[in-house]
Amino acid sequence: MTGPDSFRSLFFEEAEDLLGTLSDEVARLKGGDRDSEIVHSIFRAVHSIKGGAGAFALDRLVGFAHRFETVLDAVRSDQLPLTAELLRIVERSVDHLSVLVEAARNDRDTDTTLTDAAVAVLNGCLDAIGQDKAPADVLQPEAAPAFTFTPLALNLDPIEVEPTRTVTIRFRPYPGLYDNGHEPTLLIAHLAELGTLQTELDLSALPDWSSPDITEPAFAWVIRMATNAKREAIEEIFEFVAGLCDLSIEEEHDIPAMPDLPSPSPMSQDESTPATAPFVMTETTPASATDGLGPRPTLRVDLDRIERLFNAVGELIINQSMIAQRVDDLQMHHDTDMSSHVESYRLLARDIQEAVMAIRAQPVKPLFQRMSRIVREAAEGTGKQAQLVMLGESTEVDKTVVERLADPLTHMVRNSVDHGLESPERRLAAGKDPVGTIWLSAAHRSGSVIITIRDDGAGLDREKVLRVAVTKGLVPAGTELSEAEIDNLIFQPGFSTASATSLLSGRGVGLDVVRTAVQALGGRVNITSRPGKGTEFTITLPLTLAVLDGMLISVGGTSMIVPIAAVLETIRPLPGDVEQIGPDERLLSIRGRYVPIIDLAETLGFPRAEADDPAMLLLLVETEARGTCALLVDRVHDQRQVVIKGLEGNYGQVTGVSAATVLGDGQIALILDPDGIAAQSHPIPSQTSGQRVAALP
Repeated sequence: MTGPDSFRSLFFEEAEDLLGTLSDEVARLKGGDRDSEIVHSIFRAVHSIKGGAGAFALDRLVGFAHRFETVLDAVRSDQLPLTAELLRIVERSVDHLSVLVEAARNDRDTDTTLTDAAVAVLNGCLDAIGQDKAPADVLQPEAAPAFTFTPLALNLDPIEVEPTRTVTIRFRPYPGLYDNGHEPTLLIAHLAELGTLQTELDLSALPDWSSPDITEPAFAWVIRMATNAKREAIEEIFEFVAGLCDLSIEEEHDIPAMPDLPSPSPMSQDESTPATAPFVMTETTPASATDGLGPRPTLRVDLDRIERLFNAVGELIINQSMIAQRVDDLQMHHDTDMSSHVESYRLLARDIQEAVMAIRAQPVKPLFQRMSRIVREAAEGTGKQAQLVMLGESTEVDKTVVERLADPLTHMVRNSVDHGLESPERRLAAGKDPVGTIWLSAAHRSGSVIITIRDDGAGLDREKVLRVAVTKGLVPAGTELSEAEIDNLIFQPGFSTASATSLLSGRGVGLDVVRTAVQALGGRVNITSRPGKGTEFTITLPLTLAVLDGMLISVGGTSMIVPIAAVLETIRPLPGDVEQIGPDERLLSIRGRYVPIIDLAETLGFPRAEADDPAMLLLLVETEARGTCALLVDRVHDQRQVVIKGLEGNYGQVTGVSAATVLGDGQIALILDPDGIAAQSHPIPSQTSGQRVAALP
């Protein structure tokens, strides 16, 4: 894809990376690091966003970034001290810059009142040092100073400085410098503030006008400067364009004496007039390409191409499984070479699948950084004080999982601030820090991604939760529920404990949307709460939505797959380990506790197969709603990797079934959802069944 749209998409991708850099650097400042390079890095990121936005006429974004950049420039030049209040302003300005970038990306208008208020705050910072400020209702970038070019020279009025040495600067831009919105003449103007300049414009690279290449820059500059500024001050001017140009800075003792530069020549020259002597640039290679300290090179690929590759790998795995099944059916195990080839094919297919999965994997860090802004906005909206602590930001997850997790995670973080944390006054009265803390962490565990959201608030008021659930008709009055069952009531549709409607809660759109979204990703969400200590939500998700490691079982003569992440162990219980409770319930006694037994054939409506071995075979699984359960199956075959095929597009949702797959023999096997099966087999007890043993842990 080429053209304006591709360049625009590239800008927003780079802007997203720059916003991540801004969040990281602001976090370092909040952590107490006062290295001046951090402020320079923040300034460069804002400057780059402003330059790119200017190329696409995103005036509101450019105007705000320019005002923000002016404040940062005052900070890095020591005109503004970096106080705690100014750091808070910088943090909120980064938040608003993110909002403006997101709005521009989606071609959406933003609330001008909020932008005007943010600009007014920045203008207030500049008032403190007597700098001119832009009106809050005018968000246009300042016009760049005009320069008059001649064929050979560019003369600038310098600031009078007592010269101590001569420095020669050779500067030739790459196309990327202009693509990012940089202007060489502005860089030269900044140089003029450091000393006296003689600037020669080299036109030796002008193209053949019969077939010009307008994509390659033709201008280059040789700048001789008399200055007493340090070399670092000169390099700082070009730090925004590092890697986007050829640049050499040589002091007088490094180079031979250079004659005075000629006076400007007229535009028209006859053919006998020699052209400007070609100037030889010092070849430089970006640091990132030569050493291991810079960013690793990347390649941006259209997501559709990755999807096609992903689907092809899925079919490859199915094909490998079919070949292995065919070899097994033909009883060719005695053929050592054939068995070796089949095993090599399996390993190769697995390596390719893991490599393609790694292409789609991305760290959750950008998603977590977005939650920092959500916490600040929610805290201000509720009058509370809150901070976010992020752990495991480098944990990688499938891109689709990250994208679809944004909304439920936002809802849960807001819920933690609104319902979890107490007001500063109540926290002080309870002997807590008035600033509440929310921990957001991610980790890989047992082939799954575990994301936790934990707060140090008051915890769930279970009496109030049960009372509200009864009032709303979610459970019958008089129902006896365990603490875990009461906690899970907050996931019921329409549940809300808010006494009044606010910007964050009280409209009946509760955490049920979170559970629905997580279950749509093939995951589950759990909650644990301790009164006075806080609440923790745990989201368990698959690493990818395309391939699954599962246990192949048989139920009623039908092959099915149970996700291996949910399986704890397989058990053949002794007769004394099973207790009959009532006419239709049985419990398994295992290691000092009881777990309910779920007959898969009965739950799914399959006939019970006649087994040669009458001994009971159980699959111990971990479920969200019922905790540990034992699934009664006919046979366990083996563990294998399968390709997930969704049911919603071709059939619809089926309770207890999350997806389907194609086995090596061509049969279609359903992929079971242990949570859905447990919920279907053991609904929330009614008033007449309040003493059901299903409520046992």
